[in-house]
Amino acid sequence: MKKLDIGNSDFKSIIENNNYFVDKSLFIKEVIDNQSLVILLPRPRRFGKTLNLSMLQYFFDINKPENSKLFTNLKIWKTENEIKSKQGKYPIIYLSFKDAKDQNWEKTYKYIVNEIINLYSKYDFLLENDILKHHEKNTFNKILNSEADSVDYAESLKRLSEYLYRFYNQKVVILIDEYDTPIQAGYNRFYENAISFMRNLLSGAFKDNKFLYKGVITGILRVSKESVFTGLNNVSVYSILDDGFSDKFGFTEIETKQIIADFNVPTDYELIKKWYDGYKIGKTGDIYNPWSILNYVISYESGFKTFWANTSSDELIKEQINKKDANYLREQLLKLINNETIDKEIDDNFVFPDLFTDKELLWTLLTFSGYLTSKNKTGRKTYDLAIPNYEVKTVFQDIILKWLNADVNIKRSTLIDTTKYLINNEIVKFEKGFREIIGDTFSYFDINGEPENVYQSYVLGLLAIIGDDYIIKSNRESGEGRYDILLIPHDKTKYGIVIEIKQVNKDKNDDIEVFNKKINDKLKEAIKQIDKNNYYMELIENKISNIIKLPIVFAGKVPYITLLSKDGNEKNIQ
Repeated sequence: MKKLDIGNSDFKSIIENNNYFVDKSLFIKEVIDNQSLVILLPRPRRFGKTLNLSMLQYFFDINKPENSKLFTNLKIWKTENEIKSKQGKYPIIYLSFKDAKDQNWEKTYKYIVNEIINLYSKYDFLLENDILKHHEKNTFNKILNSEADSVDYAESLKRLSEYLYRFYNQKVVILIDEYDTPIQAGYNRFYENAISFMRNLLSGAFKDNKFLYKGVITGILRVSKESVFTGLNNVSVYSILDDGFSDKFGFTEIETKQIIADFNVPTDYELIKKWYDGYKIGKTGDIYNPWSILNYVISYESGFKTFWANTSSDELIKEQINKKDANYLREQLLKLINNETIDKEIDDNFVFPDLFTDKELLWTLLTFSGYLTSKNKTGRKTYDLAIPNYEVKTVFQDIILKWLNADVNIKRSTLIDTTKYLINNEIVKFEKGFREIIGDTFSYFDINGEPENVYQSYVLGLLAIIGDDYIIKSNRESGEGRYDILLIPHDKTKYGIVIEIKQVNKDKNDDIEVFNKKINDKLKEAIKQIDKNNYYMELIENKISNIIKLPIVFAGKVPYITLLSKDGNEKNIQ
């Protein structure tokens, strides 16, 4: 049986070592057939970008015509002769910026320069003939010896493409992998430095370059044309929202099922779908996370895990959530955790500094980074977004839980115990734990504005950690009205729960008896509303016979669930 060489993105070594390869070779044909001179392909991290570029490199490389043997058993070799005739015909310029990131621009720039030096060293034989003029050799040597200035390095790709054309009398293929890594690394530290240099480097390589046959660029984001691709009218962009190349990154359902069969993985395929499926690229649905699938195949005995996580945008999410005024963001995230969709505008031309002023840009970042996926296009630039699968859902859950634990100082054990009290109908205990959690949370954040929305947001947040056992819905039609929150258990013998949230204002002149009456009246009103409008109808339709009708009344930052009596004791309203 062939072996998986996970983490190896070198196409040649995978084929020569007879390792398992998911045949994406028709990617080459799609690149050749594309009418554009330069193709930009933004895709999430670890979706096969580097391997695909490596495959292009070995296919086109004029110095290695014998590479044809790498492709003879692949789909590309079954295409027309015109496509196969391109094999081994073009000089290659290949740069990867995946490691070009550090804490400051000086060190990041050094990574970029070293990559260019390594590229030039592969073609140092150009110095040994009369292809280069004297001054060109001087600049070439300066680049090799790390003595060139930033202008020389920015123009290095344009110059090298001309030198290679002279030597081979053939136009070049330029491949740039992870072009936006230095830009993402410096978004809040040295953004202008990174943008300025990368703009000059890429413009030199691709703008009006008469020595260029094809250019292919990969990254995570389409950074705004005004920022990087200034004046490049020959670039076609195929993002995860576009149809082009839609099945060339990530695994399709057919490919995934073949991998599972080839490695004889004894598993429930529906669970694989739940954990790692769910991406939609253009109109192509059921795209699986390739990194997660491969890692699961080699370690399936250990069960399902979160293999794909912790891209740079993870820090951005945490940064946004931790802001004091992030109630709306948290409310939106909690809807997503509860398997709902949110309708958002996606901005193709992403400008990092705008994140500080336009909070809605976060949804663009999360979508292109693979944390969210499009379900439907709802307008010219708007989409219904959802969490693609359970693996990514656990990432969001962990972020919320870590925020509650670290910043709001709520222990995970307290959260879990409190939810257990609720689903086991231990309402008095639930109220005590819930009051502790909400009190701490609302002490940390301002609940001015629309407090009822904030209340509902945090109740949903608490319930999100039991989402594995329950379908959690909010503000949906049921019976004759709209419930606030509904919990539908997967196990029909468990309690179904319908929650109605109310608010009262506590006047400073209210004595205890008056205040208690306000609370009790609102609790009774909430229960009557649940019964009158049949908010539990969806539970009955789902054949749930054990139903908890739970009123929650907030007085400022304090929630009340059980009736208050004159003697100070509390009792369950039901």
